[in-house]
Amino acid sequence: MENLWYLQERDFFAGLEEQRQRFLGRAIRKTLPKNEIVFFEGDTGDSCFYVASGLVRIFSITDSGKESIFFLRRPGELFGLSEVLNAFPRRANAQTLMPTELYVMPSGTFDSLLAEDYALARRVITMLGSRVRYLGDRLSNLATGSVMSRLIKLLISLVYDLLPDAEAWERPVALPVRISQEQLASMTGSTQPTVSDLLQKLHKAGLISIERRRITIGNPLHLLAHAEEIVED
Repeated sequence: MENLWYLQERDFFAGLEEQRQRFLGRAIRKTLPKNEIVFFEGDTGDSCFYVASGLVRIFSITDSGKESIFFLRRPGELFGLSEVLNAFPRRANAQTLMPTELYVMPSGTFDSLLAEDYALARRVITMLGSRVRYLGDRLSNLATGSVMSRLIKLLISLVYDLLPDAEAWERPVALPVRISQEQLASMTGSTQPTVSDLLQKLHKAGLISIERRRITIGNPLHLLAHAEEIVED
């Protein structure tokens, strides 16, 4: 799973149980419905967010109205860090894709936590470094990888948290959220017609099934292997 390295340690507080409890104890718990805006681009970056459950998309909207999705934040992830650490305005929008439970940490409280706890501060630095590496890999993939390969790896990333062991990688699994072809195109640097065509090819190959915008992967391991076998013409 080398190409999915950025999915390996999903929970920010893995191995830091005391820090987790300290963070949750000082944060503000919020339960948000599906499609709720967490923040808008340009808003003051005065807090960071821990996802306890649900799914959040980080995206921007161009002047022409086209959406570009940068990240999907899952349970265990912390987001909004770069702005809260530097007091920058939000660089993108954040919106829930399903009912979501968030813990909101104001910047002043977060600064105090980091000053008190070196292990927590080091984890933040490590995570930010990983995200820089992820962005670099994503830019490289957009420049050199096939759209099919990027699409398959995106589908795998969306179900990764539902694959806890080797057996799960060989059983059918449905994406936990309905996602449009336009959103898939945005996240793979492609177009909706191209994504539609590629999804149909995967469907005809028996690798996925599609019903009412809900995608089910028949065998995640086989699908990932298919991505690795793809060679650009």
